[in-house]
Amino acid sequence: MLAIVNELKHPRLGLAIAKKHIKRAVDRNKIKRSTRESFRLQQHQIPHLDLVVTARRNAATADSKTLQDSLAKHWLKVTKRCAPFS
Repeated sequence: MLAIVNELKHPRLGLAIAKKHIKRAVDRNKIKRSTRESFRLQQHQIPHLDLVVTARRNAATADSKTLQDSLAKHWLKVTKRCAPFS
């Protein structure tokens, strides 16, 4: 996950799910849907940042609960690290 402060008053999300790492479109779309939903639920706690989420190979085999837990930890980490800058 990459983050940079933006000039807007709200966070934005970008997704980079490479076909090279996750071959099947079904798996890439599942990861995108889960990431968007997690972001939607957490966006009010995230400072005004531009976030880019990239997926690793093992994300394709992870179940939804594991993926949601991992994303929740990442949102928290980004919020703590970037809060002083926003």
